[in-house]
Amino acid sequence: MQLFYNPDITDSTTQFSFPKDESKHIVKVLRKNVGDVLHITNGKGWLFTAEITIPNINKCIATIVSKSLQPKRDYNLHLVVAPTKMNDRYEWFLEKATEIGIDSITPIVCDHSERKIIKPERFERILQSAMKQSLNCYLPKLNEATTFKNFLKQDFNGDLFIAHCEETDRTSLKKELKPKQDITILIGPEGDFSVNEIEQALQNNFAPVTLGNTRLRTETAAIVACHSVAFINQL
Repeated sequence: MQLFYNPDITDSTTQFSFPKDESKHIVKVLRKNVGDVLHITNGKGWLFTAEITIPNINKCIATIVSKSLQPKRDYNLHLVVAPTKMNDRYEWFLEKATEIGIDSITPIVCDHSERKIIKPERFERILQSAMKQSLNCYLPKLNEATTFKNFLKQDFNGDLFIAHCEETDRTSLKKELKPKQDITILIGPEGDFSVNEIEQALQNNFAPVTLGNTRLRTETAAIVACHSVAFINQL
């Protein structure tokens, strides 16, 4: 099954048209014609089955013939990850986290951050592509980039963790995780969180955790955390 994404479709939509680039791909590359079936999601959990009625390369029109709301995961994972110095590494994290299972992402600028500017439009495209590739009907939410200090000003729900490399009291994330819980995990930049940032997080009820015995890159740490949460919820 190939999955398409259209955020404007709702459960009351009966007919819609694809944008020009997707219309050309459907008609010219996939060679779809009248009556052929396509699968579409709006990124909000709905899976639509549609039949092509007008296979125009500029405006392919389809009629929805069935729809179903896909079950949502019984946990919510929010990863708060500092942008990496090499942008492609962060993009890799976004792609793989979407495939594994994540609900929201917040890029966070820290004391040791070398990259402080991101391209949200490109990140959104990567999330959409990974969602379609993995046949997932829920698009992760990409929050605005913010500073560590401002991030801690908000209210939090669920279990809170900060993963860092300082030689202080920490427990294994895998030992702390519980299934069916809302979880927020902070992952620092290449230079790790500063001592001050760690102290601020602890004061805001974030529990200090380790992700293993080796030092991990930022994007690797984020994926390890993401997979750990997914794994504990599969038991």
